[in-house]
Amino acid sequence: MSASAGNSSMNIRSAELVAQDDAYMLNADVDIKFSNEIEQAIVKGFELNFLVEFQLFSPRKYWFDDEISTVTREITLSYHALSRQYLLVQDGQQKTFVTLDEATDELSDINNLKVLKKSAVEKGGTYKAVLLMRLDHKKLPKALQLDTAGLDEWKISSQRFEWTPNLFK
Repeated sequence: MSASAGNSSMNIRSAELVAQDDAYMLNADVDIKFSNEIEQAIVKGFELNFLVEFQLFSPRKYWFDDEISTVTREITLSYHALSRQYLLVQDGQQKTFVTLDEATDELSDINNLKVLKKSAVEKGGTYKAVLLMRLDHKKLPKALQLDTAGLDEWKISSQRFEWTPNLFK
């Protein structure tokens, strides 16, 4: 199942929580493909901001689910014409790539995103995790927001990926 817009698509293939020291880290693999229109916008210098949104909650039978953790990570993809490099910025760190495919591969690979402390969950508890990745339309330049308003081509979002993490292995 993938969510697509025009020729653009974003599909979360897998996700897992891994215990590391006193925290749980999120690792996920996302299949991302951009349409020619979006690739051209990047090459023209438009900055695209993506949001990785994670939630962990404890399901309840007769009431709303108990939210344990909500984490949002912003990742920015842009092209620097002077150096002819694609830039990917996340967590204050910048990486450069020669091709858009290389930058997209890095964007697709979510590694070691700290999402919660081990003390936030109870041993033997039942938990449900949800992951979503999408283009943040609010961060597009105003001119591009107006030009792309209502166009499916620019509504890039993954499906809502849900799983039951196996905590305390």
